[in-house]
Amino acid sequence: MATPEFIDADTLAAWLADGSVDLIDVREEAEFAQARIPGSRLIPLSGFDPDAVELPADKKVVFHCKSGVRCGHAADRMIANGSDRQFYRLQGGILGWVQSGHTVEPGA
Repeated sequence: MATPEFIDADTLAAWLADGSVDLIDVREEAEFAQARIPGSRLIPLSGFDPDAVELPADKKVVFHCKSGVRCGHAADRMIANGSDRQFYRLQGGILGWVQSGHTVEPGA
């Protein structure tokens, strides 16, 4: 069974720049509405259903949340559901992203 691997904000920024990542924000809608990492899509952990999550086969999958805890739960659910993909977690979540000097945008 794969273990979700932490990546830092600079690694995520490089993957976003080259289009090689599917960035999934597992925070709740109200949090996403305040600010989000550009290029992320929202799948709140409160309604997270591993069977319903569509993942592009040609991209790395990174989960992120506020501080890096909830994203681990999402990745663990995918693995427990039988996925053999390598999943990544953003170290420090969106807070770590901002602390590393990266920008956020208003949520949708």
